[in-house]
Amino acid sequence: MSVSERDILAAMSKVMDPELHIDLVKAGMVKDVRVEGDKAKLKIELTTPACPMKGKIQADAEAALKGVPGLKTFDIEWGAQVRSAPAGMGGTPGQALLPQVKNVILVGAGKGGVGKSTVSVNLATALAREGAKVGLLDADFYGPSVPLMTGITDKPTSPDGKTLLPMEKHGLKVMSIGFLVEADQALIWRGPMLHGALMQLVRDVRWGELDYLILDLPPGTGDVALSLSQSVRAAGAVLVTTPQDVALADVVRAKQMFDKVHIPVLGIVENMSQFVCPNCSHVTPIFNKGGGHRAAQMFSIPFLGEIPLDLKIREAGDAGVPVVIGAPDSPEAQAFRAMARNIAGRVSTENMRVAVKLPVVR
Repeated sequence: MSVSERDILAAMSKVMDPELHIDLVKAGMVKDVRVEGDKAKLKIELTTPACPMKGKIQADAEAALKGVPGLKTFDIEWGAQVRSAPAGMGGTPGQALLPQVKNVILVGAGKGGVGKSTVSVNLATALAREGAKVGLLDADFYGPSVPLMTGITDKPTSPDGKTLLPMEKHGLKVMSIGFLVEADQALIWRGPMLHGALMQLVRDVRWGELDYLILDLPPGTGDVALSLSQSVRAAGAVLVTTPQDVALADVVRAKQMFDKVHIPVLGIVENMSQFVCPNCSHVTPIFNKGGGHRAAQMFSIPFLGEIPLDLKIREAGDAGVPVVIGAPDSPEAQAFRAMARNIAGRVSTENMRVAVKLPVVR
């Protein structure tokens, strides 16, 4: 029995992407199908190198091909092509402040002290380790901590006197207001000055081609967060919280802000979820437990992961080597990498949902 390209595509049309909830053919993920007699070759192009469901998709695709009558052998080449956020996802219509950046991910929190910058830095490095092109912009003007957490002490340069080259470390392109002011200098700026400086960091930095640009927002819902939300076409926002119930009120405010500027909230990350004793492995919920889960349920948005309260994470941040880089096999790094894959999956889902007008599936 001869096998045709149509047979292969028919088999792949039965394989569903677990997150996009459409088949691989409709999603445009099946490429370069070639059939020679009873042998077939094809490429499956995932929507992100950090796909959290690759194992499931691979198993289903192989099972579908094994069921093709007459097909004896097949070879699947795996790749990834990050899709761009469609127009209309935040920002001013027609605006292209970051034309070479496919997806801007805002990381925010309703209040300070929840580890938002720690999440931002490790999210960025985790995505880079998965093979994505990633940038990190520290937009927390009043407390820029990215220079310390990345270990960057040099100053950015300007090749033409008009634009800045981002700093590069840990596989990332990085920019922060902390690179441009002295460490002991306080920024006493009003809203218009903050907006102008922020737009310069976004517009006048040579980011180049990026799959993801992670923006570490200042805490709260003030001028900087609003300016970014209204000026940049964002793929979505990640809310960082801690487990205690009192954090829910802050999550409510942050969620409402992003809703008002029409930026989808990708989900919630619960930081400092629990402390595991390094000596006896006893688990202590220092900040209570379950607050992030309850907030996600309240808003019907995904829970993206929980990050433990651990000495390694703090030491890694102080040393300028994120735990994802310094201790990649540790449980802490694995927690960040799982979170990053979940976020990348949610970005792909939102992009596809807007592009092909899919229904919202939680």
